[in-house]
Amino acid sequence: MDYVPPPRIRKLKESATIKAAEKARELEAKGVKVIHLDVGEPDFDTPRPVVEAAYRAMKEGHTHYAPSRGLAELRSAISEYAARRFGVHADPKEVLITPGAKQSVFYALSALLDENDEVLIPTPAWVSYMEMVKLAGGVPVEVETTKEFLPDIEALRSKISKRTKVIILNYPNNPTGAVYTGKMLKQIADLVEAEGLWVISDEIYERMTYEGSFISFASINGMYERTITVNGFSKAYAMTGWRIGYAYGPAQIINVMVKLQQHTATCVPPFTQKAALVALDECEDYVSAMVKEFKERRDIITKGLKKLGMKVSEPLGAFYVFPEVSGVYNKPSEFAEFLLDKAAVSVTPGAGFGAGYESYVRVSYANSKENIEEALERVERALHS
Repeated sequence: MDYVPPPRIRKLKESATIKAAEKARELEAKGVKVIHLDVGEPDFDTPRPVVEAAYRAMKEGHTHYAPSRGLAELRSAISEYAARRFGVHADPKEVLITPGAKQSVFYALSALLDENDEVLIPTPAWVSYMEMVKLAGGVPVEVETTKEFLPDIEALRSKISKRTKVIILNYPNNPTGAVYTGKMLKQIADLVEAEGLWVISDEIYERMTYEGSFISFASINGMYERTITVNGFSKAYAMTGWRIGYAYGPAQIINVMVKLQQHTATCVPPFTQKAALVALDECEDYVSAMVKEFKERRDIITKGLKKLGMKVSEPLGAFYVFPEVSGVYNKPSEFAEFLLDKAAVSVTPGAGFGAGYESYVRVSYANSKENIEEALERVERALHS
């Protein structure tokens, strides 16, 4: 029997980041040593206390269903974390533990969107936002940012229509490393208030802020009641494979998101939640050391890319840089393919992060200093061969 996907599924695009990594693995299967500057995950091991906590929890019998909302002790710890770090006061009942931060974003979109509601997404942006909006029945509306990859208030305002419902914010940003200033966030907040919009603020990279301090959008006066804040353990604690994230915000939205979880994932494994609690309570030194290392890598790779002749906007957070490559290669949209073929260096094409970014690539510095330096040398040889 022939299968024809329904229209909503036919609209979906592949993940650009996963696709890039798969091409690199095909080359590795042939025996080629590929240097991965494509992946969006820390190359550090999960902290030992976290691993031991999960093992201990399993031995103690925490291997059955957990409450769909999440374990009370973890939700309380997240509430305390938000208050301590951002001055955001989320009641533990307004916290939901999800199988990865990505799931939190999808639940929030599903809870907020009616069919054909529009979602403003400042680009370049993680492609999954656009695809999740489509899955939730909405329409993604890309909004071009400034040359520093910062939101342009007038551009955002010009894209607002009667169907606009939500703005997605992500900072520190994937793929650019851009961090939004307090002044900029206040301007966005004023726009949100004036237009009666909701905000999904994806703050998964907030610990990787290298200059200044991170300001959570929900901490701006009046914005908590309009914002679903998304965060998790994948990046700060190198727990990508553990699949544990969380969201907090107005109870009326979180309660709907809980229903969605009840009917889909059911819950996050309790032993994973027990481990996450230890991450919050005992692993601050680990996070600090990892962030210090990432900052040093950032300095190496941005200096190297500039030396090669690429245009680089200094990333202030996350572990990505998003160089413009038209000055070094005459077919910039094919630059990622060129690097993989000629240098065995894997990066992600910029076209996967929004319209108009075909001459960019996303470079992840979630790799060792030694590999980053070797990758830069390989790229230089490939460009001059």
